[in-house]
Amino acid sequence: MTNRLGRLLLVTLAEAGYRLAHLDRYFKGRRRASLGTRDSEQYALARQGQAASNGNINRELAVLGRMLKLAYEHNRLARMPVLRKLEESAPRQGFFAPEAFAAVRRRLSPDLQVAATIMYVYGWRLREVLTLERRQLDLAAGTLSLDPGSTQNGEGRVVALTADLTRLLTEQVERVKAFERKAERIMPALFPHLKGRFAGKPRDDFRRAWASACTKAGVSGMLRHDLRRTAVRNMERAAVPRSVAMKLTGHRTENVYRRYAIVSPADLRAAALKLSGAASYNLGDSREDALANVSAKCLTSGPRTISSVG
Repeated sequence: MTNRLGRLLLVTLAEAGYRLAHLDRYFKGRRRASLGTRDSEQYALARQGQAASNGNINRELAVLGRMLKLAYEHNRLARMPVLRKLEESAPRQGFFAPEAFAAVRRRLSPDLQVAATIMYVYGWRLREVLTLERRQLDLAAGTLSLDPGSTQNGEGRVVALTADLTRLLTEQVERVKAFERKAERIMPALFPHLKGRFAGKPRDDFRRAWASACTKAGVSGMLRHDLRRTAVRNMERAAVPRSVAMKLTGHRTENVYRRYAIVSPADLRAAALKLSGAASYNLGDSREDALANVSAKCLTSGPRTISSVG
């Protein structure tokens, strides 16, 4: 567990270092007491000029705000300046249809196929999956777990494995064991690099392999985080109780969870089919006639936006 937390700390520090690098370049030489609202606004304008997104700028200002707050709490700052956040774009709506995910998965290496499938099924974050250790997998019990304190919300998680993941994870363990025999050393990580100059080291990303697989599958631009959105959408469509789904994905609040519960035009048409069928059936039509009528309408009419529904 110590090794895993250490890797999580390194990733967190790397992200903080990335944010601080931009702040340091802009505010270098400035005194804390001289910083105010106008300075944060000028910083935001400068970063926008560098094509940074409002979301990234807000994360950077949050780091600056935390630093100033610590200084204020330790009597190193007389007043706490107001750092205004920028308006961010609406939450991303990307998700994978089953056939699209299957196409991308086929183009990943065997070990990354397993990691991507965990993210697709349970909605776990990239960092949570890549830092898994073999001790957290219990094939006999059919479970996979995350340690308390190692997740974004600080809570541990245990999930029951699907048949597909049981097979994939069994194969992954065998690959790691084969590497151990060849390298003659113990490998606790579940997803280490198995070849190349990083062989034996835990993976911390697979951005390039993912981008290549998406391009070859014809879905360029899809993100690894879209797998998390897809998992939530699939659970909603499968009528998994929301309280259970949130335990699986690690969402602490229902408000954030709902942002991931994406509704596609096909979902809206399917709902209209069910509702119209039920309404016609209640008004006296036979159920078969009602469903046939609505099916014909759905096939001959294009998707409608919510705003166009009277």
